[in-house]
Amino acid sequence: MKILVLNCGSSSVKFQLVEMDPERLLCRGVVEKIGSANALLRYRPAKKPEIKEVQEVLDHNAAINLAIATMMHSRYGVIKDKSEIAGVGHRTVHGGEKFAGSVLIDEQVLKSIRECIEFAPLHNPHNLKGIEVCQRLLPHVKHVAVFDTAFHQTMSPISYIYGLPYALYRKLHIRRYGFHGTSHRYVARRAAEVLKKSLKELLIVTCHLGNGASAAAVKQGLSIDSSMGFTPLEGLLMGTRCGDLDPALVLYVMEREGLSPDEVNALLNKRSGLLGITETSSDFREILEEAEAGSAQHRLAIDLFCQRVKKYIGAYAAEMGGLDAVVFTGGIGENSSVVRENSCQGLEFLGISLDPKKNAANQRIISSGRVKVLVIPTDEELAIARDTKRILLAEQRKLETLEETVSAELASLTRDDRLELLRIWAVNTEMDMKTLSANLSEKIGRLISSEALHQELLRLGLIEESEK
Repeated sequence: MKILVLNCGSSSVKFQLVEMDPERLLCRGVVEKIGSANALLRYRPAKKPEIKEVQEVLDHNAAINLAIATMMHSRYGVIKDKSEIAGVGHRTVHGGEKFAGSVLIDEQVLKSIRECIEFAPLHNPHNLKGIEVCQRLLPHVKHVAVFDTAFHQTMSPISYIYGLPYALYRKLHIRRYGFHGTSHRYVARRAAEVLKKSLKELLIVTCHLGNGASAAAVKQGLSIDSSMGFTPLEGLLMGTRCGDLDPALVLYVMEREGLSPDEVNALLNKRSGLLGITETSSDFREILEEAEAGSAQHRLAIDLFCQRVKKYIGAYAAEMGGLDAVVFTGGIGENSSVVRENSCQGLEFLGISLDPKKNAANQRIISSGRVKVLVIPTDEELAIARDTKRILLAEQRKLETLEETVSAELASLTRDDRLELLRIWAVNTEMDMKTLSANLSEKIGRLISSEALHQELLRLGLIEESEK
């Protein structure tokens, strides 16, 4: 089973094709600068060199078409035909309170994603566009939405309600949602596998540290708290986002600097965080280099970043009533031994003690104390592919069960039952199947499903395949 994983942004489409039996990456790629004449395709088949091409890509339709065509290319493609794609998993940022897990996409799901645009105006519209384009290009496959927010829907009200008038929650659904859920879920499960323990017996703090950063308290496999809130702005210090902040400061800065809501939004989301403090860069590698060269301002940025991570580890240990493991993931979490060391320093009272050599070598387990500290590369695309496979198999089982049920119902129809069906049908040949099922079931005294009647009328040549 081959699963296509899509992540559609405003000007880019990231894609991976994953073979699920057994699991292996077939290819990965990205189309960048969508909407321009010099869009860039970067594509890498498994175990082969990366291919780069510059060409005109005017919209998401063209970008996804290009991605599919590239995967079928005669020289460096990995499939021969689109029909080899069994399903598509779509990364979808915000599912609001509607989705606590990944779902098969239908019209109701699309409607709900549209309704969540107000919560994620920079992401959901592009996620939705990718789904709609892909449904047109690949109409033969099932499509699955995997939500960043879904994993955190297990948080209780004491974790997600803000100290605002409750009427705002009822009216505007203002609450903490949490993000990076697919990553937190994946690395928590991988940690349990590495430790050879059941996830249900572990208390884990997962730290996803990259340009966007968040922490989560995962108690017995469930997210009970997350550092990100109503938007991804809350919580840890990030590349260009400020993280936790006194809300009164926003009003103060708006008044003193004469900023509009859009301008202050850009200030908090795009010009703050590590970039704002260093005034030079949001790239952690560059910040480390400057700090090592003696820049006190860059050292301050690192210390602030790590102090915020440490504070959340301690807070979540208290909230869960204990701690078994801390997981570092994301570009910074996986690669910066300095960040891991500084974030764990002073937490020996919790049972956290890093092994300097293991930490420097980025080993899987880098601790020597009671609490295990792990470095686990995240793989959100694999998590999306797994969810997609699981849902497709569940749908297949449902279909097989339905086919068995329909066959049994058809076999139970007597000659008199079929004559009654024809009499009812002749009265109104435009009758929908559900109404027909209700009328016939009432006449013969037992339930015959609409699916069974649809198959019977098809057999008799009274309706076409497209009719329901």
